Amino acid sequence: MSRRALTLLVAGFLVLALGITGAVINVPYVVLRPGPTENTIGEVDKKPVISIDGRKTYPTSGMLSLVTVSYQGGPAARPDLLTALRGWVDPTSAVVPEDSIFPRTQTAEEVEQENTAEMTNSQDNATAAALTEMKIHYTMVPTVLSVEKSAPASGKLKPADEIRAVDGSAVSTVEEVSAAVKARKPGDEIAFSVSRNGQEESVTVKAAASKQGTAMVGIVMQAKYKFPFKVTINVGDVGGPSAGMMFALGIIDKLTPGQITGGKAIAGTGTITPEGKVGAIGGIAQKMVGARDAGATVFLTPADNCAEAMKAAPDGLRLVKADTLHGAVQALDAIRTGKGEVPACTAG
Repeated sequence: MSRRALTLLVAGFLVLALGITGAVINVPYVVLRPGPTENTIGEVDKKPVISIDGRKTYPTSGMLSLVTVSYQGGPAARPDLLTALRGWVDPTSAVVPEDSIFPRTQTAEEVEQENTAEMTNSQDNATAAALTEMKIHYTMVPTVLSVEKSAPASGKLKPADEIRAVDGSAVSTVEEVSAAVKARKPGDEIAFSVSRNGQEESVTVKAAASKQGTAMVGIVMQAKYKFPFKVTINVGDVGGPSAGMMFALGIIDKLTPGQITGGKAIAGTGTITPEGKVGAIGGIAQKMVGARDAGATVFLTPADNCAEAMKAAPDGLRLVKADTLHGAVQALDAIRTGKGEVPACTAG
């Protein structure tokens, strides 16, 4: 056998061995790819993504699409080495360490549950932000989410209790309840007025000392919104908080005459607070690719993601900076009418 033939044979065996090794060795990475998009003013599974009952709505057109990232991998289904290598060379994908998606302190199931909870909170925050933008009044009630075992409140306060007052003073936010408790001293008895299953009750809890030495009763709270009409959001198994801004825009579009999109295909991403502040998200590069593939020409981008987005924006996608819901609405008005300034992403 000639030296050239022997070299080719050895090289072939090495390539085969590397291929087999790469196909059977799993690596602790997650491959991120562009995920599906959903038009928030459209339908999914023949049902409206956003349904509003108890308030007049108006016809809409165009697209206000939320964008997602799909992933392959996780502690229970790690990708093989070849899959990871393909992800590294694919410009539309990203390969990240497994624990950046699945913290070592959480199981995959716990991460999924957290994503589902974040999506639910995102929908509530989006409704609150939309109503805030439209100056429609709503209220919030601090509500007990959970009670720590062996804490002073255990057996006294219960999940779903709506806290109306602390020591006789009315409260309307989680922060007010927390401040009222911390204003007391460990060992003090604190009186809570709560609504439980529609019944008003008084509960007294003896405060203990926190690690910081302040008074605590051992409850986790969340704000429960009381809206003047019902908003239902249907997005299937999409999780996480990053669709908040697009939900809020969809709600506004349905509640106001005319079309906020001007008939254009708009996509975007960003978390939202009840006050309308837009927050940064992850996977911006993959989300932009998904948006462009779905036909979007304008992409609403959280201000804190602009620098990263500019480095990976696909051709034909206009990046519009959005740091608040109000700013996003104004930008869409300017795009639709051709009047006014449209804030663009910058590298700074």
